Amino acid sequence: MVQKQHRSQQWNLEDMPKKLINDPDDLIAELIEGIISAHPNHLTVQGETSRAIVAINGPRDGKVGIVVGGGSGHEPAFAGYVGKGLADAAPLGNIFASPSPTQIMDAGFAADGGAGVLFLYGNYTGDVMNFGMAEESMAKQGVVARSFVTTDDVASAPADKSNERRGIAGNFFVFKVAGAAADLNLTLEDVEVAARRANDATRTMGVALSACSMPQTGKANFDIPDGDMEIGMGIHGEPGIVRLPAESADAVTDRLMQPILAELALKAGDKVAVLVNGLGSTTLLELYLLHRRVAQILHAENVTIYHSWVGEYCTSLEMGGASVSLIKLDEDLQRWLDHPCDTPALRVGTGQNTVEKPVKRSPRKQTHIQERTKRDQSSLDSSGQITPEVFRDMMVASAEAIFSQRNYLCELDGDLGDGDHGITMEIGWKAALSLVEQTDVKATILELCEDMGQAFLDAVGASVGPLYASGFNTAGEAVSDRLNLDAGAMIAWLDGMTRGITVRGGASVGDKTMIDAWEPAVAAAKQAFEKGASVGDCLTAGARAASMGAEATTQMQSNRGRSKKLGIRSVGHKDPGAASAAIMIAAWAKTVQAL
Repeated sequence: MVQKQHRSQQWNLEDMPKKLINDPDDLIAELIEGIISAHPNHLTVQGETSRAIVAINGPRDGKVGIVVGGGSGHEPAFAGYVGKGLADAAPLGNIFASPSPTQIMDAGFAADGGAGVLFLYGNYTGDVMNFGMAEESMAKQGVVARSFVTTDDVASAPADKSNERRGIAGNFFVFKVAGAAADLNLTLEDVEVAARRANDATRTMGVALSACSMPQTGKANFDIPDGDMEIGMGIHGEPGIVRLPAESADAVTDRLMQPILAELALKAGDKVAVLVNGLGSTTLLELYLLHRRVAQILHAENVTIYHSWVGEYCTSLEMGGASVSLIKLDEDLQRWLDHPCDTPALRVGTGQNTVEKPVKRSPRKQTHIQERTKRDQSSLDSSGQITPEVFRDMMVASAEAIFSQRNYLCELDGDLGDGDHGITMEIGWKAALSLVEQTDVKATILELCEDMGQAFLDAVGASVGPLYASGFNTAGEAVSDRLNLDAGAMIAWLDGMTRGITVRGGASVGDKTMIDAWEPAVAAAKQAFEKGASVGDCLTAGARAASMGAEATTQMQSNRGRSKKLGIRSVGHKDPGAASAAIMIAAWAKTVQAL
């Protein structure tokens, strides 16, 4: 049976690099408490998830609602841009992970004034999935919501594939412009056009000098040897386009500016705004040196700097490094940048201590899902070794296996992405087990799958949340006529899990994703079943194939997700999603074989 009080790996502050934190499990809740206590005249929290940061004097009836968001760890983004004249709300995800659809909807409904809501966020797989699902759900409740993704990172894709680029520090300009356009009572369509104009006019390039570490593990999520630097690194630690020996401030600035100038096609008489952004542990002294060189380069081109911002505006925990962003201005973009705003991280055209009386409005609330209809279990097929009780034990075993391999999965992810896959899977399984423990002991496997899918969706965010939510829901539906599972039904469940993940994520075998473990597992289990194998032997065959599939991803080039940006540099590294899938399937096989 399910045991109570499943915990993540034991941790001790004395065993970790120095960070001023408490229990990592409480990190985001305490972060939000700190943000609100620091800025009580600007911000509050709304919604049942307690993850939606809302402007006290921002949303108003008849105005387009502006919601910006993404993972935590980038402070002051995203909550720091919530306030009058800029964003109305920001849902906060876990460290480097997208908010969940429910958290996003809490922010969306708080921002809605009846004129529609625009979601703005960086172009990352998890964010696109979660914000997209929130859009769909809000539409069902009568609220028009649209998404706009920022794509300013020159390093992450060539110009002819600019729609595939990441959104990094340049989202600062896009958020500012969209917030101003909305505050000026433009329509949803016109606000979206303003955001697109800002995005099209903005380019960013960054350099990383040292890694950051995830608060839950205390370990660096990537490695840059002493004396080296990474040009074009993303804000989650995604490797850049080239690793080079470290250079002087001027030489680095020249490298960053060259592709920006080439793409913006600046000419004499043009006007730009400049953002020199620190990634977390770079001193202002260094940032000003970078700006000095930016100014020299632009002066040589007879390009005028209209305004500059130098400091930390979109960080990556304590990563060492910086980025340079330029936005090529026209009259409208200049006017929108000048439009007054008053947020914790940015104040334009307002007094430093202005406290205005909140505007009265009628906030809308989302409608939560009704309780599910109880199923008549007497009509369900009760043949098979896998009872709901055994199924619960299988899920516990996979969760415990993930907990024990959390750091290994994070290390794998650090080679290809942001180094948080183990933490993300741990968060999802802890939430799933917690919900399962509260579920009626007579619940069917379908009902348990529905609960686990919802738990992953609500707790995780990132791409893992929607993918495993879809997987569990499809798997549960595949055995909705069963009380217990025999070998054939267990394989149908595995196949449903795989189909759900595939439909939501769109990956295929060979793309270097978790599908490279799931598909071989299903195929091997089916092959064993056709030879008359038991349910335990079928799962064991599937686990063996999943492990081989995960290992095979080491020699693949990534075609999906953040690691796609690495190109050939992704070869030689095992996909963490495939590795975690193999770990879970092996745990299920071991549990059933022990019966």
